[in-house]
Amino acid sequence: MKSRFNSRLSVMTSIILAMLIISIDTTIMNTTMPVVAGELGDMNLYAWIFAGYMISSTVLSPISGRLSDLFGRKRVFAAGIVMFLFGSMLCGMSQTMLQLVLFRFAQGIGAGFMMPFPAIIAGDLFPVEKRGKIQALFTAMWGLAAVIAPLLGAFFVEYATWRWIFYINIPVSVAAFLLLMPYKEEYEPRRSPVDYGGAALFAGAVTLLLMLTVVSSGHVWYALGGLLLLVLFVLYERRQPSPLVPLPMVRKPEIAWMTVTGFLSCAALFGSSSYIPMYLQEQGPSVFMSGVALLGTAAGWMAMSVPAGKWILRFGYRPLFIIGNGLLVCTGLLLLPLNASTAFLYVAAVTVVLGAAYGLITTVTIIGAQQLVSPHEKGISTSIQLLSRNIGTAVGVTVMGAILLAASDFFDGVRNLFLYGTAVSVLALGSSFMIRERKPAVQPARADG
Repeated sequence: MKSRFNSRLSVMTSIILAMLIISIDTTIMNTTMPVVAGELGDMNLYAWIFAGYMISSTVLSPISGRLSDLFGRKRVFAAGIVMFLFGSMLCGMSQTMLQLVLFRFAQGIGAGFMMPFPAIIAGDLFPVEKRGKIQALFTAMWGLAAVIAPLLGAFFVEYATWRWIFYINIPVSVAAFLLLMPYKEEYEPRRSPVDYGGAALFAGAVTLLLMLTVVSSGHVWYALGGLLLLVLFVLYERRQPSPLVPLPMVRKPEIAWMTVTGFLSCAALFGSSSYIPMYLQEQGPSVFMSGVALLGTAAGWMAMSVPAGKWILRFGYRPLFIIGNGLLVCTGLLLLPLNASTAFLYVAAVTVVLGAAYGLITTVTIIGAQQLVSPHEKGISTSIQLLSRNIGTAVGVTVMGAILLAASDFFDGVRNLFLYGTAVSVLALGSSFMIRERKPAVQPARADG
């Protein structure tokens, strides 16, 4: 029994370290890239530093989730840590901007293989009523990263070299890998042939569709190409004995509507975390203080995600989705009045409501994705929900950016982008009513936990 407890503690520590380096890596790049670009030059590749990482990590997440169903969580997660480690090392060694873009793409592959596993492994280890607390712990890592990443970035740039924003990932990745090794995995994988053709079609389709968020021209061709590959992917999967995405699972009404709701809610206002700091800096607060305002998001997120597991057992999924998206609509309405003189404390308070909305929506989505499918579909089901949220976020951020650029006045643009967010959050609220009433079965408590 003690051995099982130690195994669980070890893997949870590994997961937390992995999440911490991914979240810090994402945040620290925002504050240090101008310095990096100034040294390496070739500013026309600047956007691809972020886009390459985003595309590769988003595309690989569902594939890694499915591989974990076939070969086990530990093996695939460990491979992701190793790929992220070497990708980080190569990024730190970059001598040109083109090299950095290519190595960020490789680093994103490692991140894609790591991202789904906090939720997947937590789903294997903990019963429903405890899973909300675990998700809150993971959220705390993002909140911690939001605070320490800008400070780390400033320290490395001023007292060492920007290359340490990547090198710092190496010792932490090594620790995460070593802590994963004692883990005695309880999930029994169901070995099946790998669907390489489906993976290639899926990766191509998602890549082309995500390109719509980063390219400035040729949108029609990217959209048509992505949709064509998506259609071919569905037709191909219908004939496979071991498909990458089991289509009957996706067609389950609960899973389908949760996917839609996750996409719409993230397309609505998840991008606010990118534009609220910009709005505050336009008012006068420093970069650091504008980041502090977002701590309310982490606080609200944790407050709602901790009890979410118990609420699911008591109330079911649909009421919680309705409440979560209702809070999202309220957030949009509260953000609409922002202007040049809005108080800092008002904005910080609104971010608490924003965090509460997403804390409830995302936690309930992940638990539902795992409880409503078989154990051998848990990895891909969790990853599909993460994919829908990531794509929704990419779409939302892109649309908000276009709205802001189109406005003649900055504060008019801010009001317009939050008007967009409010409208889409109403659609997300409407989709919540389509989710069937269904409560997960209560799992027996583990003897060790």
